[in-house]
This record gives sequence, C-alpha cells and structure tokens, in this order.
Amino acid sequence: MGTKNNNSLFFTCSLIEYIGRKVKRTRKEVTDYLGKDEINRIYDYADVFHCEPIEKVADEFIQENEISNGTFDNVKECKYAVPDYWSVGEVYERLIEDCYSDGKILDGIWEVYHSWIDAHISDYNTDFYYQPRDYIAVCYEEGRVI
Repeated sequence: MGTKNNNSLFFTCSLIEYIGRKVKRTRKEVTDYLGKDEINRIYDYADVFHCEPIEKVADEFIQENEISNGTFDNVKECKYAVPDYWSVGEVYERLIEDCYSDGKILDGIWEVYHSWIDAHISDYNTDFYYQPRDYIAVCYEEGRVI
C-alpha cells in the first residue's frame, strides 16, 4: 500500500466530488452514472483533463453521461465551513491509496464509493472527513467508524 500521491487518482476523486456537488447527487450515484469504463478513462487521461478548467471537464462528463440533477445537497446542509472539492477529493484519494495496491486502484475507486464510508465522508456536519488518513483507512477496513 503506497503513500505516494497519485495525481490521477486525486483528479478523478476531485472530479467525482465536483460533479456530485454540481448535480446534487451522492458520490455513489455519480460513479453509477459514469460507470467503470468512464471512471477508468478519467483516471487514465487525468493529466490531459487536468489541463482544462474542472468546471468544463465536469460539464462534458455530465452531458456525455446524461447525469440528471438530484436532491442530495451536502453543501447546503453543512452548518460549518464547507471543505472544497479538492480537499474532499484528497480524502478519497488517500483512502484508496491506503487500502488498495497500485494494481487495484480502479477497483478501489468503485468499492470505496459504493461502500458505507461514502456517506460518512460526505457528511460535512461531522469531523470524520478531516480525521487522519490512517484512522479513516482503519475505519473503512473495519466496516464502521471506530
């Protein structure tokens, strides 16, 4: 399990976060709309997509994948300072890096966003998302907040 910074993973997770906020969908729903192939494409070409403004890239993926607007608005529900989408993307990036080997990163993306922890990271009214990365990884592996 690496502790290196995976820039492609960071961008992929941040884009999922940005899209989720824009269309008011849970991050799991965003990954479902995108599907594994599209997530793999984002990951594989993150260095190219990163050259464009994230707003433009997000709009293209929203249109291409016909991601409709939902009602999940964790930003509006937040009673405190809202973390930016890069910060939340980094939480997911670190969790996936810490729990999946380099060869399993794409599986890790899918599994983390489809697990119980997605709702906890997306709840900005708790302090869970800014806990130390090793604590978040242990909680994920234990299957609960410890």
